[in-house]
Amino acid sequence: MRLISRRWLPAVLAWGSVAIVMIVPVAIASFSPYLSSRSLPYIVGGLAGVVGLSLLFLQPLLAAGYLAGSQGSVGRRWHRWMGVAIVVMVALHVGGLYLASPPDTIDAILLVSPTPFSVYGVIGMWGIAATAILVVLRRRLGLRHSVWLMVHNGLAAMVVVATVIHALQIEGTMELVSKWMLCMAAVATTGVVLFDLRVVRPFRVWRDRGQNRGAKRASSKPTSDGK
Repeated sequence: MRLISRRWLPAVLAWGSVAIVMIVPVAIASFSPYLSSRSLPYIVGGLAGVVGLSLLFLQPLLAAGYLAGSQGSVGRRWHRWMGVAIVVMVALHVGGLYLASPPDTIDAILLVSPTPFSVYGVIGMWGIAATAILVVLRRRLGLRHSVWLMVHNGLAAMVVVATVIHALQIEGTMELVSKWMLCMAAVATTGVVLFDLRVVRPFRVWRDRGQNRGAKRASSKPTSDGK
């Protein structure tokens, strides 16, 4: 039992830490006094935005397989499902805000709203929409895997940065400290994962291939006695 518990302790701690970073901001926002005077559509839309931000923190961790149980095809499958969940949260966020205040939402989408944070929210929304469309049409478009990764990663980075700026500029439902914690965690994980997947791992593959080629050439050289 001790061996099993020690073996699973890092995984439990990792998942537990991720859960805390994701759940605490949502829980605090759910009890925000700011919501007491708001309509149900606004509450649903606002909390959907907080949940979506939490999912943006988890998404790159699944893509890189950093968490126990998220390696290989399992991680990629969970990554896809998290993508679907993010799209749903964005739809609930925009839909709830529209039902609460149609003119303000339309102005934000048309980029004519006087509030600066709405611009970054719209950028994040269209980035997620573009990602979803590319996922659906990827095979029809015939994109090469390398091109797809470049576009997908670029959109992911844009979405995270725009969403974080959007969230930080809003003074409302989210509590300040937990909001900064979640936003910085989302930016950090996205940056680390992109650097790992697009720089570190390709470099390791290139290095290992070079070492293997060198070993093959060395083994194919004749020995000193000519044999």
